[in-house]
Amino acid sequence: MEYQLEKLDAWQIGALVNDRKISPTEVVSYFLARIEKFNSKINAFVYVKADYALAQAKKLEERLQNGEKIGPFAGVPFALKDFLPNKPGWKSSHGGVKCLVSTDETYSVFCSAMEKAGGIAIGKTNAPAYGFRGTTDNKMYGPTSTPYNLKYNSGGSSGGSAAAVASGLVPIAEGGDAGGSIRIPASFCNLIGFKAGVGTIPSVCRPDAWSATHPLCFNGGLTKSVKDTAILLDYMSYYDNRDPFCLPKNVNYQEILSTKSLSSLKIAYTDDFGLFDVEPEVKIIVRNAAYQFKKLGYQVDEVKFNFKHSASSLAEQWCKGITIDCALELNHLKARGTDLLKNHRDDFPEEFIYWKEIVDSLGIEDMYQFNLARTDVLDQFEDVFQSYDLILSPVSCVAGILNRTDKNTKGPDSINGQKVESLIGWTETFLANFAGNPSVSVPAGFSRENVPVGLQMTGRRHQDYLVLQTAYAYEKAFLSDKGFVKYPDIFF
Repeated sequence: MEYQLEKLDAWQIGALVNDRKISPTEVVSYFLARIEKFNSKINAFVYVKADYALAQAKKLEERLQNGEKIGPFAGVPFALKDFLPNKPGWKSSHGGVKCLVSTDETYSVFCSAMEKAGGIAIGKTNAPAYGFRGTTDNKMYGPTSTPYNLKYNSGGSSGGSAAAVASGLVPIAEGGDAGGSIRIPASFCNLIGFKAGVGTIPSVCRPDAWSATHPLCFNGGLTKSVKDTAILLDYMSYYDNRDPFCLPKNVNYQEILSTKSLSSLKIAYTDDFGLFDVEPEVKIIVRNAAYQFKKLGYQVDEVKFNFKHSASSLAEQWCKGITIDCALELNHLKARGTDLLKNHRDDFPEEFIYWKEIVDSLGIEDMYQFNLARTDVLDQFEDVFQSYDLILSPVSCVAGILNRTDKNTKGPDSINGQKVESLIGWTETFLANFAGNPSVSVPAGFSRENVPVGLQMTGRRHQDYLVLQTAYAYEKAFLSDKGFVKYPDIFF
C-alpha cells in the first residue's frame, strides 16, 4: 500500500476514502494488521471486533459506489473505551471489573458521532476500574504502556485509547474525562486531548440527570491533530434538553480554526496553581512550551493563585465526588439482593473500596464542604479570567509513571519529598472538572526517559472555540515538523 495510514490524521484518511483513492476495507484491514502485530506490546485493546468492522466497511463501500459522499471520517476505524456503555450489543467491564461485565444497551455520544461521521468501530480499549485514577491498569487486563517507553504507563483513565492512537493502531479513539482522563493520557502519549466545557457536549444520565456533575464528567476523544478534535466536536456538540446543563450549539469548530484569526491573546501561566508539587524536569519542559506563545506575539505572564484549600484536600474531595455514583450503584444492587463487594470483593481495587466506605458515611456537612471546594476553584479561575484569556499549566506534575506488576499501577505517593494523593493528586487537571472549564493537553516535549510531557490550556467556560483556536495556532507554529511530535520508533 502506498499510504502509511498510521501517520495520517483521521480526516486525511476520510478524505482518501471519500475520493475513492482507498477503500474502507483496505483501511480497516490495514489497522487490524497493525493491532495484531503491535497490541501485545502496549496492551491497548481488550478486544477487537474484526468481522464486524470488515462487514461495516463493505456496507460503506456500497454506499460510496452509489455515489454517496460519506462524512469526514469515512472508513476510519475508531476504538471505544471499555468503561461505560457505548455501543449496544458490545461488552463493557467498567474498566476491568470482572463482576461488572455486561452488555451495552446505549450509545455514547462519541460512538454515535463517529458513526454519523462515517467511522467504523473496531474494538474496545483498556481503562482502570470505574475510571477512578489517572493511570490505566486493572485486575482483568493489567497495565497499558505509552508506546514511547514501554516501562511507563500510558496515563488514564482513557489510557488504552491514547496508546492505541499514539502507536497507530487506530487514528482516533474514545475518551472520557472526569478529572483528567482525556488530558493525562494525551500528555503521556503525545496527543491532543480535549475536554469540552460544561454544556458543549450533551451528557444524558438516568435515572439521575445530574449524576455527571460531581465532578463534571465529559465524553470526548484522543486525536493526533487539533483538526480531528474540531471535526469530532462538531459531531458531538448538539443540544439535548434532557441534559440540564446542555447549551445550544452556535459554533462550527472546524471552520473557526482557520477563519477567525487570533489578533491578540493575554495568557496566564502557572507551574503549580499555588497548590501542587511539580518535578523540576516537568517545569522546564512546560515553561519552554508556554514561552512559544510569546513568539506568536501574545502576552504571557506568570500569575499567582491563592486557593483556600490545599492540593491534597481538593484531591480528596474529587475522590469523594467521583465515588458517589459508583457507591450508589453498588448499594442499589445490594438492596436488590446482589452484594458484589461481599461476593466479589477481589474484583475491585483496594483504593476504590477505601473511598466507597468513606462515601457511605458522608453527611450533609461533607457535601457542603465538597461544594465549598468547588466554589474555591471556580472563584480562583474567574479571578484570573478577569484579566486573561487562557491559563497554561502542566498536565501532570511528574514526567512519567512506571508500570507496576501487581495490576494496581497508580501515581506517586510523594513528589519532591512532599506527600500527594496517588490516584489524581499528582495531576493539575481535575480543577477544570470541578468548575466546568474547557481544557486541552497538547504536546510540550519529552522527558529524559522519552516519556511525552503535555502542556494544558484552560479557557473560560463556554469558550471551547478559543481553546481549540489557540491549540491550533500552537500546533501549526511549533508542532508540525518542528521536532515536538515524533513517532515511537518500534511502531512506525
